[in-house]
Amino acid sequence: MPREGKRLKATSATTKRTAPTSIVADKRTDARRKRVAARATSQPITVAIIGAGRIGSALALALSACGYRVSALVANKVAHARRAARLFATPHPHALAATQLAQLPRTDLLIIATPDGQIAATAARLATALATHREQTRRPVRIALHTSGALSSDVLTELRAAGYAVGSLHPLVSVSDARAGAASLRGAFYCVEGDAAAVKAARRIVRALGGRSFSIRPADKALYHAAAVLASGHTVALFALATELLARCGVAQQDARRALLPLTESTLTNLRNARTPAHALTGPFARGDAATVRRNLAALGTLDDLTALHIYALLGQQALRLAQTKPARAARAEIEAALASIS
Repeated sequence: MPREGKRLKATSATTKRTAPTSIVADKRTDARRKRVAARATSQPITVAIIGAGRIGSALALALSACGYRVSALVANKVAHARRAARLFATPHPHALAATQLAQLPRTDLLIIATPDGQIAATAARLATALATHREQTRRPVRIALHTSGALSSDVLTELRAAGYAVGSLHPLVSVSDARAGAASLRGAFYCVEGDAAAVKAARRIVRALGGRSFSIRPADKALYHAAAVLASGHTVALFALATELLARCGVAQQDARRALLPLTESTLTNLRNARTPAHALTGPFARGDAATVRRNLAALGTLDDLTALHIYALLGQQALRLAQTKPARAARAEIEAALASIS
């Protein structure tokens, strides 16, 4: 073979030996993804949801839509569980009453979505019922989560003692309807905490739902939940109070609601676009309008029920702190004095 041919052959061999690492890595990644996808298709993760109310049903629908198989829905009454199961395309999940926990089908994951006051007792009943269940199926349920925002994973102590990894998975969205709630759960933020295996399972759920998760210390769950209540439930209560005040001016309730909704929506838009809440703040406290604040307080003081007056004054103090140095010192002092006069 000519010398040039030998050099070409050697160069070709070298090229094969030194194929770019990124190409090899990409091929391995693609192969791994295909294996994971194949396993997910052939063996979807099964989940049983204890508590078929709004959050439980919404979560069940959302999980079903992203590849999980909801094996069972449990409610206090079997009729309620059946009603929730009918939200699903066939085949429906098993519908069970709370007294039928021992009849739960084989499942990879338990999610307790009952009211907070029932979680500990539900966990205890599950631990007892599934002790026999594990012996019968030889496939124990190892992961248990609850959906409470105020309680930590420690409320599942009975299940932890029975050998389960326990945790909590709380969505930071407001769920008032199962179907609409299922849509809201997609892309939401979730607070997760608990045992390592349970947190891993919870984060897998969040990823499947296209959401984002964060963790806090178990001891901070109640404070975390207070923040959520202020941002959600109290916002609704505040809006209802504002609607009532506008209705006192002679505007029909429904018209008052329709008139105030765009204002609330524009405020949320400002919050979404502003760098900080302080930059989104508008109104008399942001601009240091002491005269308007005094007029507002005087009007609210004429009402038979002084609840609105005290809420206005308390939130006004917070708004003034949020405004920081925006108002002039003299105007700020006037507003502080006006608010302090409300006892």
